[in-house]
Amino acid sequence: MADNSGFGWFLAGLGIGALVGVLYAPKSGKETREDLATGAKEAKDRANRLYEQGKTQAGQFAEQGKQAANEYVEMGKQTASEYVDKGREYYNRGRGQWSEYVEKGKDLIQTQAEAAKAMVEAGKEAYLAKTKETTPVP
Repeated sequence: MADNSGFGWFLAGLGIGALVGVLYAPKSGKETREDLATGAKEAKDRANRLYEQGKTQAGQFAEQGKQAANEYVEMGKQTASEYVDKGREYYNRGRGQWSEYVEKGKDLIQTQAEAAKAMVEAGKEAYLAKTKETTPVP
């Protein structure tokens, strides 16, 4: 009887009304039975209408829920795609910077190697020049 639509109270009132009607009916038994049957049929028809309305509303709420869920899924996909794109951008930028640093390092090593080679050659030449200057001791 805690039904929010009042359907439970409706049925309880219907039952009590039917009982009181039978007890105090100024009509004959046959007429009373016909009235009760008519009332029961009307109650059944109303219950069926309420059931169909509830079913329709439940379907509408389910459809609205599906639409809202689909919207959130699409927003999530879009956000994830944006993060993936940003990640790729950062990766490519970092990879480009790394390649640049590697090239600078190679150039620096090449320059230092050439300078070291030139120093070694200058040292050899200075050594040879110095040893030729000195006369050997007999």
